[in-house]
Amino acid sequence: MYPNLYYVFKDLFGVKIGALRFINSFGFFVAISFLVAAALLSQELRRKSKLGLFQPTEAKITVGKPASASDLFLNFILGFVLGYKIIALFFLGPEATRDTQAYIFSGAGSLPAGLLVGLLFAYIKWRDAKKQQLEKPEERTVRIWPHDRVGELTIIALVVGLLGAKLFDIFENWSDFLKRPSEYIFSGGGLTFYGGLICATIVIIWYARKHKFSVRHLADAIAPSLMIAYAIGRIGCQVAGDGDWGIFNSAYISTPDAKVVAASPQQFSQAVQSNEVYFSNFLRNTGIDSIPHKSFSKPSSLSFLPDWFFAYNYPHNVNETGIKISGCDDDKYCSQLPVPVFPTPLYEIITCTILFFILWAVRKRIRPAGGLFCLYLIFNGIERFLIETIRVNNRLDFFGLRPSQAEVISSGLVLAGIVIWILLRNKYRTSPQKL
Repeated sequence: MYPNLYYVFKDLFGVKIGALRFINSFGFFVAISFLVAAALLSQELRRKSKLGLFQPTEAKITVGKPASASDLFLNFILGFVLGYKIIALFFLGPEATRDTQAYIFSGAGSLPAGLLVGLLFAYIKWRDAKKQQLEKPEERTVRIWPHDRVGELTIIALVVGLLGAKLFDIFENWSDFLKRPSEYIFSGGGLTFYGGLICATIVIIWYARKHKFSVRHLADAIAPSLMIAYAIGRIGCQVAGDGDWGIFNSAYISTPDAKVVAASPQQFSQAVQSNEVYFSNFLRNTGIDSIPHKSFSKPSSLSFLPDWFFAYNYPHNVNETGIKISGCDDDKYCSQLPVPVFPTPLYEIITCTILFFILWAVRKRIRPAGGLFCLYLIFNGIERFLIETIRVNNRLDFFGLRPSQAEVISSGLVLAGIVIWILLRNKYRTSPQKL
């Protein structure tokens, strides 16, 4: 497991770069997922624009003005923060970078680096404005296509999506949040995908209406990007070991040196008894009465797959959950699960990648507009509902049933996808030229 890029370089190249502790593995893959999604979305919007499905909007801008004092100040502040906190990581000692979360929210940093980078950013802004400055500033009208707004749209989706994901995670774990709110608020983990999806969708619909382009065609363009972005984000969950895994696989147990070996039911029971403190805390934190587990040994027909495909103990996980690994001398991330679990992020990586290729293959043939997004909702809902059968989640009291929040939302997405599809198809039959 690689909680951050420091451990990647340490394990693969034998190089210890303290500054890389700042780059969390999960956050790294989330950033990659947004970049890939933005590139695919831009490509789809260009294609749809060429087909006449989108029209540009006009905006008036003033060119030739010198950089304003507020522009210079904002660029200086941005550069100062970057230098004071990020660039400083390459010059500070290892004690400052060992706990990146504590470092981020502390006053530690490099004042010279902050001032230097801040002044550099302000100078670059002043120089760029100077190059374009005219004797008399002019007001011009420009045409802006939807694909020109992908950068802005991606940033909005990123910010709102992360906030929504964090809020939904807090709501899902409300009782535990009340016990330790600071850990939830300032933790880089604990993000609920559906919270991000719902909040980002609401804001994107508002954004599309504001700039007067088709919500349905935009939704279709976004659908494949969302699916592959989710798959890439799950790589971060798997690599970092952020706790978003499945129930215990009692056909295996973990050894003190972080290996996974086959086990009998008796050995599983012994492992539970030997790690009574861990499992007691697990039951208390999840609010369930018994240890959720299934015994599933690797089938002989799948002997070519490694054991960790079915049972993984997430050594060195970012949450520091489990028991200490024998011989680990790091200050942090020396934990493994005493009994391995089903690596559900790995299953979602594979499934959602396949679903992405299906959506990408049929994107030019699905009618009416909005139909591809409906298909995405159905695929996503079914995939997540099935994966929830082997995941550990807090349960809701819902009309006598005990579903997880994700099961309720995923069921709703499937129903929404089917209902919207039927409504769009009926409307398409009456007026196909409008859809």
